[in-house]
Amino acid sequence: MSIGKPAKDPKTGRFLPREPRVGAPIGAGAPARTRARKAVRSKLGELFLDDMLSAWESRGAAAIQALIEKNPHDFLKAVASLMPKDVTVNVNQIGEMTDEQLLERIRKLDAKIKPFLAAQGADGAGDRDRAAAEHE
Repeated sequence: MSIGKPAKDPKTGRFLPREPRVGAPIGAGAPARTRARKAVRSKLGELFLDDMLSAWESRGAAAIQALIEKNPHDFLKAVASLMPKDVTVNVNQIGEMTDEQLLERIRKLDAKIKPFLAAQGADGAGDRDRAAAEHE
């Protein structure tokens, strides 16, 4: 196999992997330089993340406070970028309830608050009963 042109598979036309160098360990098909670059990049990434964690642990809260004071707009952008894009919250399901479901809900609430209304009166004025308060 010549060094100038890479070999191709005659059936598929794809390039074939390079032959390992004589005396190279098995699995040493990738050039040593490529493996070294990947190792350096991996190590650099690990060191960078370690440094970032250390900086965050020592100055994270202070950095956030400084950002709030100096650039509140950038702080709000950072917070907004952390929020989910779509949030569906339905805290009021009454619009989707049938009349029967609404009546049942009212009956349950009435049963739960009767003891409180009886003790306080409907207007919270004292020991008057609920019926008397409703007729006023």
